[in-house]
Amino acid sequence: MKFKEIKKMDSKDREKKLKELKMELVKSQAKTTKTGNTNKKQIRKIIARMHTFNASQKGGVENK
Repeated sequence: MKFKEIKKMDSKDREKKLKELKMELVKSQAKTTKTGNTNKKQIRKIIARMHTFNASQKGGVENK
């Protein structure tokens, strides 16, 4: 998910997607122990982007 896509979402959709991603991360971590295949890094990056955007909307980070 790109930053542009996150910008287009409203706050309720972002919160819903963030919860889904966190659940997917937990599932991915459990699956990793069994198979060794993972996409944890990608999920964590998307979660970080969403947290960054949310912080910028609340005034924590300057919009440019």
